[in-house]
Amino acid sequence: MPTPDNTVSIVIAGRLHSAWSRYQIDSDFLIPSDAWSVTLGLPGGTFPTYVERGAPVTVKIGTDTVMVGRVAKVQRRVSRQQMSLSLTGCDGAKVLVDCASPIFTSRQLSLEEVIANVVRPLGITHIRIDAESSIRSDKVAVEPGERAWDTLVRAAAGRGLWPWFEPDGTLVIGGPDYTTEPVATLVMNLDGRGNNILDLSDTSSIDGTYSELTILAQGHAQGSKSSAELGIVEVDTFSAMAATDEAGDEDEPDTASSIGSPETGFHGLKAVVRDPTVPYYRPQVMVVGDADNLDQVRYRARKAMADARLSGYDLVAIVKGHRTEAGQLWKPGQRIRIKSEPHGIDSVYFLMGREFTGGRPDNTVTTLRLKEDGIWIPDAYPKKRKTKKRKSKMNKELAIVDVE
Repeated sequence: MPTPDNTVSIVIAGRLHSAWSRYQIDSDFLIPSDAWSVTLGLPGGTFPTYVERGAPVTVKIGTDTVMVGRVAKVQRRVSRQQMSLSLTGCDGAKVLVDCASPIFTSRQLSLEEVIANVVRPLGITHIRIDAESSIRSDKVAVEPGERAWDTLVRAAAGRGLWPWFEPDGTLVIGGPDYTTEPVATLVMNLDGRGNNILDLSDTSSIDGTYSELTILAQGHAQGSKSSAELGIVEVDTFSAMAATDEAGDEDEPDTASSIGSPETGFHGLKAVVRDPTVPYYRPQVMVVGDADNLDQVRYRARKAMADARLSGYDLVAIVKGHRTEAGQLWKPGQRIRIKSEPHGIDSVYFLMGREFTGGRPDNTVTTLRLKEDGIWIPDAYPKKRKTKKRKSKMNKELAIVDVE
């Protein structure tokens, strides 16, 4: 089997650079903008003039694209010993995190239309929805000074989804498909046989977790015509979608409650979810403000509880190189089986984030940040998730469940 190419290259202004004294490439679902940084020496004593802040950049490992973005900062250093050039940059999310959202107020917008109104004026044109369905909102209002990323997250949260950027620069709104097969098996045995993990640590904490989470909201008056058109819409393509009603679910109890009507508005919108893995009573109440219907409140409640559940456990593995044994680059969203005899672990985990580091010989390593499988974004593919839950008693016991 040929040795995988772990050479890190950066393409700026059509020129490729790959001789680094140090590099770091980080990507994480829970961090809004992925980042990279590199440092190289300049024995020739000349700084390249085409390397400047804001320049478009493509980051590659071997022939695989890892990130598309721009140079954020350029540092040129001259000392008696050497000259060096340090660059840092981010992916396409950086402009959304830094810049204000376009100000608009509209009615009867689909999730896709809300996203397009926010990100396209900032130069982002490649957009994809990774979910079984999206939503149609009765009213969308953006306040002056609100960051584009915050607007995007708020719009996605109404359907229980999350935004991120793919390596090729595509903006994705959705969640992972937990039915995909694990890309690798990482092993740590006490006798050292078969080990392919350099370092493995897990941390469990009660901080940030809740046994019960209550979401409170209220809804504005919509009118009979607009309220009839609201609801869940199937995701087909970006431009063509068919309306459908998936609000009802025979497998799970209806935990949301409300008082009012679409014509007069709602008050007392409420949804309660519980995490059975928290060992004692730890309640929390959150207010999310305006919501169109009970479905949006329920999605927000399940997403908020999923985030709280994630904060309770971390598993960090350090491995050599930047690829799996099959030659695939490590990438957030992958599922990985971990077998650790010292920790008593033999299960599949979800790769939430990874960091490539290297530069010096024999120092090419990847840090994998793992979370419980099947917890984050529980409602992106509800049909697949429920099917999997019925097959596995373990997953059913650990799932976030609704209560009255």
